[in-house]
Amino acid sequence: MTQKRLRIGVLYSRVRVEEKWIFSAMEKLGIDYERLDDRAISFDLEHPEPWQTFDAVLERSISYTSGLYCLRMLDAFGVRTVNTARVAEICGDKLVTSAMLSRAGVPQPHTVTAFTPEAALDAIEAFGYPVVLKPVVGSWGRLLAKINDREAAEAVVEHKYVLGSVQHSVFYIQEYIKKPGRDIRAIVIGDKVIMAIYRKSEHWITNTARSGEGEICPITPEIEKLCLDAANAVGGGVLAVDLVEHPDKGMLVNEVNHTMEFHTAQPVSGIDIAGEIVNYVVEVAKMPRAENRE
Repeated sequence: MTQKRLRIGVLYSRVRVEEKWIFSAMEKLGIDYERLDDRAISFDLEHPEPWQTFDAVLERSISYTSGLYCLRMLDAFGVRTVNTARVAEICGDKLVTSAMLSRAGVPQPHTVTAFTPEAALDAIEAFGYPVVLKPVVGSWGRLLAKINDREAAEAVVEHKYVLGSVQHSVFYIQEYIKKPGRDIRAIVIGDKVIMAIYRKSEHWITNTARSGEGEICPITPEIEKLCLDAANAVGGGVLAVDLVEHPDKGMLVNEVNHTMEFHTAQPVSGIDIAGEIVNYVVEVAKMPRAENRE
């Protein structure tokens, strides 16, 4: 009997270098795949059939909202996805990620949340300065603020409050950590930490999107356990786990990302991350549909 050829969808917003690598990996494996531009697609609730022809869909949307709702629709249609809507929902919101890490006992920076300017300022004062204020939804190190005194705290908190969006009304406050000029990004796919790099910068924000430089980081037993524990805490899949070295507390999980970029990590590590992602998507595509549901 001829084995059914898998059909994979790749949901994207823009064809970045990562998507080019992913498409290339699919083509090398001879996979029947379709590029799905999230700016052009739509979902008809009365006609899910076109989507149900996919054995799996890999979500690579830049927009957290667009990606999440696409995953929710695909889940409703019974389509396997990488990652699942539940994982995207958790990882796309820093506060929810922190809550899940806390519930699982995964060490992370001291974090407090508040919902009014007054409560936020009280929490910041209790921390002591400096302190870091982050948006609950966001990436690339944008809209992070290191607050050094009360005057700055009042200005930033007021600014966020006046912006008026739902996300800006949630104050996510984290201790400032004196990093050794670097943090660590590790890529977890399924039950394996496939690589890790240091992201080095003289700036306190070390994202490679903010000019941080990549350098290979050995995967120690401590790094491996911490990353796998963090991945399991948020539901697993294809994830980037960001670690920070605290001068007193040791290694901590700072963030977990579900649609990570790896334009620096792949060439620095020499690991074919795109190929590993595609292999994982193929494994998911072969699962009975119930195994990928939330």
